[in-house]
Amino acid sequence: MAVREDRIFEKVVAAAVAVAMVLFGIGWVTRDDPAEKPYIKIAGGGFIFNYREADVFYGFTAHVLKPVPIWAWLIAEFEDPGGGPPLTVETRLHARSVRYGVRSPSLRGVKAGKPYRVSIRLYDRTRTELFWSGEREYTSQIDDTVVPDKPLTIGPGYFPNPALKGS
Repeated sequence: MAVREDRIFEKVVAAAVAVAMVLFGIGWVTRDDPAEKPYIKIAGGGFIFNYREADVFYGFTAHVLKPVPIWAWLIAEFEDPGGGPPLTVETRLHARSVRYGVRSPSLRGVKAGKPYRVSIRLYDRTRTELFWSGEREYTSQIDDTVVPDKPLTIGPGYFPNPALKGS
């Protein structure tokens, strides 16, 4: 009787191992290889018009898809709608975050329907080795003429701007 129970046990173990191997094979074939992923995916972006604070800027959200070296640099060069050299923004990446919001400095001269280019690069901590680069274009649907020259409100409570009382 013990020999028969041992054979049943062996068959069950062999079947379980075979099923595990088949499942492992299916998993291996359908897996996402981390080496084939880019370091960064741009998850979104666009223009922001804050008429209360008389501020216009544009930016994007970067999502880190695979580990980057410690203290890597994410460098973005935003086309200046007002003309002039690109506006450069540098962000250090760290282990505590996988999502970074990068925005241009305040700007003026945005025209509706015109695409504005952003060049994005990922460097190591010494800025000598380029890991990833990409370009995006963002187009505003409105001109920045909708934004006043001076802020309508000031402070965290959105108090009326005293400089506009005479206007």
